[in-house]
Amino acid sequence: MANSAGPMLPNYEYEQALKIEIGEHLGDVETSMVCGVDEVGRGPLAGPVVAAAVILDPENIPDGLNDSKKLTQKRREALFDIIHEHAIAVCIAEASVSEIDEINILQASMLAMRRAVDGLSIKPQGALVDGNRDPDLGDLRTKTLVKGDAKSLSIAAASIIAKVFRDRLMAGLDRIEPAYGWVQNAGYGVPKHLDALKLVGVSVHHRRSFKPIRDILDEE
Repeated sequence: MANSAGPMLPNYEYEQALKIEIGEHLGDVETSMVCGVDEVGRGPLAGPVVAAAVILDPENIPDGLNDSKKLTQKRREALFDIIHEHAIAVCIAEASVSEIDEINILQASMLAMRRAVDGLSIKPQGALVDGNRDPDLGDLRTKTLVKGDAKSLSIAAASIIAKVFRDRLMAGLDRIEPAYGWVQNAGYGVPKHLDALKLVGVSVHHRRSFKPIRDILDEE
């Protein structure tokens, strides 16, 4: 918990509250499990949107979990491995560029979240979801949390897993399509990326439904 001398840090209180809520419904608080769910990659012009779901072990929560955007790359990379080692279950899922273009980025983000939760090796009874939209996780009891990656340890863990995985994925695509600078910009529309689009055109990894890409295609 934060004090007056430091910033607010994520904690396990939202997980405990949801477990109690589930336990009152099912009659068993001790064995109920809650996952944290987050996604990364709504804004980029290229690459898939990636979601992660994580069930933390409340007796073995890694130190230093926080909103992935507040951590250095080196710290995120280290925590990626630590979370996988100590969590009860972790799953990473994607929605592809073609799915983004077909159903829109919001629905693709919800789809990736559902896939991440569905892919967990152990089925939780509840989920804490970053943001203000419920991805419709079936019979799971869900709670949405705006800026949840800065409030819930489970969502913070999911944000780290999703961020590191997607950054690595975009670095791999950069080796195939080096002109766009994806290893540095992860597909976001920074000047180098936009300049490369004008010079070399649109790749198969670009989201053709996004306006900057549509504008370039219209000019071709």
